[in-house]
Amino acid sequence: MGGGFDDAARHRFAVTLGAILAGGLSSRMGTDKAFVEVAGRPMVDWVAAALGDVARPLVIVGRSSMPGFRALPDPVEAPVGPLAGVTAALAEATRTGTDAVVAVAVDQPFLRRETLRRLVATFAGTAVVPVAEGARQVTCAVYPAAWYAAASRELSGSGSIQSLLDRMTPRLVEAREWRGWGEDGASWFSVDDPAALAVGLERFGSVLE
Repeated sequence: MGGGFDDAARHRFAVTLGAILAGGLSSRMGTDKAFVEVAGRPMVDWVAAALGDVARPLVIVGRSSMPGFRALPDPVEAPVGPLAGVTAALAEATRTGTDAVVAVAVDQPFLRRETLRRLVATFAGTAVVPVAEGARQVTCAVYPAAWYAAASRELSGSGSIQSLLDRMTPRLVEAREWRGWGEDGASWFSVDDPAALAVGLERFGSVLE
């Protein structure tokens, strides 16, 4: 896990579930984003490698199956955004007695391990969510298992993660703080289509070295 963290932070690493959100249709990519190759490896492998540094076990959410992973289907059938995946992961965390979920999207291969470590180390019972250019980066965030009931209600009411955060009290990580971690936006850069992949490799390719 690397140094620089106290015993309490190390405990949080030990009781955190890693959830890769993979329930989208990949319509803009034209093929399953999870298996799109980035620097010679499937995108999902890059995400899992970074997430595995801070959370165990790892699950794929929004799928009925995926080779090499435990898969959790979304709790609703139609694609409704990442809230469904987060809710499924929170249900699993509640079932297993895990304190929190680190949720990241399958199309974010440039995740910085240090950012994930810092997010988990910051967790103290409420969601920890980075903010970039005024937007909460909800697919690179930590969510408490204690929010499961609230997330379920929000999902049943056709809400979103953003509306859930509006109702709750998240710990927001502003740019001044995450820049101090060495973050530059790579961790929440989404590879939605081939053009975005080319941009990401040009801007953040060094993360993969």
